[in-house]
Amino acid sequence: MTNPDDTLEVHHDPDTGRFEIHTGGHTAVLEYTRKERALVFTHTGVPPALEGQGIGSRLLRAGLDYARGSGLQVVPLCSFMAAYIQRHPEYQDLVEIHT
Repeated sequence: MTNPDDTLEVHHDPDTGRFEIHTGGHTAVLEYTRKERALVFTHTGVPPALEGQGIGSRLLRAGLDYARGSGLQVVPLCSFMAAYIQRHPEYQDLVEIHT
């Protein structure tokens, strides 16, 4: 069986500040706002029908990889994003530190 995490395409719409995955008539989203040289991740939404399939993690990786590739830092206001970064040290260097 194929893992949806590997096959589903993430669509990025910078005009609306959203990363999206569309599947099975549902849409999962990662929302952000742009603040200077950072992406402020505000919300991750995965419909109940899509939970437990790795779709939320796929969205988060896409957002974090986009930030890295664009030379941006991240502010994880979304608790799901903050927990993901805590569990994945390869992304911790992206977190904007407020002094």
